[in-house]
Amino acid sequence: MGDVAVIIKVMPESPEVDLAALEALIREKLPGTQDVVVEPIGFGLSSLKLAIVVPDGEGTTEEAEETLRTLEGVESAEIISVTLT
Repeated sequence: MGDVAVIIKVMPESPEVDLAALEALIREKLPGTQDVVVEPIGFGLSSLKLAIVVPDGEGTTEEAEETLRTLEGVESAEIISVTLT
């Protein structure tokens, strides 16, 4: 087994959420986070698009997604793509 690269879109609860603080929290909770990009949505709201690397195994991508959903300030987290590295 190897690793998989996962792209996850994280939506904050509101435009008032501090995205820099949220990114720091994400990097703390998911140490495999490789890259974070702020993606403007509209009306002052932006999402974070994460690239993380996790071990290839049953449930590992879902665990990362669930961890993100439990963070304060996160409205939703959705896996956009998964690929073997």
